[in-house]
Amino acid sequence: MNTVVQLPDDAVACTIREVVSSLRDQKVESRHEKKAWGDWIESNRGLTSTATIEHAEDEPDGLALQLQAAFHGLGWVGVDEDGSFPLG
Repeated sequence: MNTVVQLPDDAVACTIREVVSSLRDQKVESRHEKKAWGDWIESNRGLTSTATIEHAEDEPDGLALQLQAAFHGLGWVGVDEDGSFPLG
């Protein structure tokens, strides 16, 4: 299962550094590896406004909530076939 998260249309894109910092604030080990971001965080010249949180059965309890909290702290929302929804 995946959760797509993005900034609202009227918001200014975040830097990758801001995203990594927010993830670290939530105690999620993260680092920026250009080639590793591929389909997880869409980036254009170091700016991003869309990401995908991939949920795996073997991930630690609460990790998905930590990831959502990190993006929520940046003002992002979740998006599904019904539209946008608040994270956290």
